[in-house]
Amino acid sequence: MIDQIAVTGGPYGITVDVDGYVWTTLIHSGQVARVSPADGAVTVHDLGAPESGPAVIVPGVDGGVWFTRSRDHRIGRITRDGEISATELSGETGPFGITTAPGGALWFTEMTGNSVARRDPDGNVTRFPLPEAGAFPSMIATGADDTLWCTLNSANALARVTLDGTVTVHPLPSPNAGPVGIACDSEGAVWFAELLAGRIGRRAADGTITEFPLPDPRAKPHAIVADPAGGVWFTAWAANRIGHVTPAGDVRHWDLPTPDSEPHGIALAPDGTVWAALEKDAVARLRP
Repeated sequence: MIDQIAVTGGPYGITVDVDGYVWTTLIHSGQVARVSPADGAVTVHDLGAPESGPAVIVPGVDGGVWFTRSRDHRIGRITRDGEISATELSGETGPFGITTAPGGALWFTEMTGNSVARRDPDGNVTRFPLPEAGAFPSMIATGADDTLWCTLNSANALARVTLDGTVTVHPLPSPNAGPVGIACDSEGAVWFAELLAGRIGRRAADGTITEFPLPDPRAKPHAIVADPAGGVWFTAWAANRIGHVTPAGDVRHWDLPTPDSEPHGIALAPDGTVWAALEKDAVARLRP
């Protein structure tokens, strides 16, 4: 069953914080919204920058959230009490994907800066350039071995980044797959969404890559999140669906109730509820 909660402003990224609240970035209005799963109440936080383009969002360890501001080149933060702050980056680098890492650091991708960067707890930012020119790094996730993995959308590859910033590029077998979303499971596997190939990929801990075709090759899978059973949930942007893939490659999907709702971000709550950000002004809740 899928129901929807109206949230205007273009929901894009989505996450669930340590208190169980759902947060979504509003990429069109330059805001971030918090949704109460208990009653659907929506609280909107205005960043004071309508053109900031808040994109991907992750929970912080203290109950707040961190997110990228892709159009005004900042890393934003909202505390549990609603206090807003931001770290301004040098240059127009297009921060996009973001993840938390051991020691309290934040790692994020810079799409136009062609780098992966680390923000230390003291606010210092260190950049690590990618070896592939024009790679267009997209989403990033923390792996089971405390390394970082990100998708290189234009380089058709994944990149593994150690905590000291060493980058290793792993090409994908399918040409022009256009990887975007990425997630790491507890077994050391890296899952990724191949937007242009219409597949969900899995790189096992031994380096073996398996690609699972979706029923609709034009579905444009976008964001992805791992589940405790070893599979993943994903959004199918062009197919207007939420999908699931098991470790064996079995694919299921659920159609969203509103046509052309443009699902992007996806998150999994501790109770098993799946949340998706729909750019056409709603968040979707799926109780499998």
